[in-house]
Amino acid sequence: MNSKAKGTRNEHRSILLLESAGYQCTRAAASLGVWDIVGIGSADVVLVQVKTRDWPGSVETETMKLFPVPTNCRKLIHRWRDRQRLPDVKEL
Repeated sequence: MNSKAKGTRNEHRSILLLESAGYQCTRAAASLGVWDIVGIGSADVVLVQVKTRDWPGSVETETMKLFPVPTNCRKLIHRWRDRQRLPDVKEL
């Protein structure tokens, strides 16, 4: 499986997790923006960057931290490692 297909698969896995937690999700990965997934819940909004294997680098992390959001918005990184059922989650 090539890296693009693996990344897409992991984005869909993250969407399933968010939807099971009550979020309505859209995948924004094709836009090549900062966030891969936008999830809207009844009380908050989550922006998710999905990574396979490694955490994002320092420049990318700083870009995500500086991204302006409303107070009810959380910024998350989902890191999927091989053969893991759930991602490692980091909140920025």
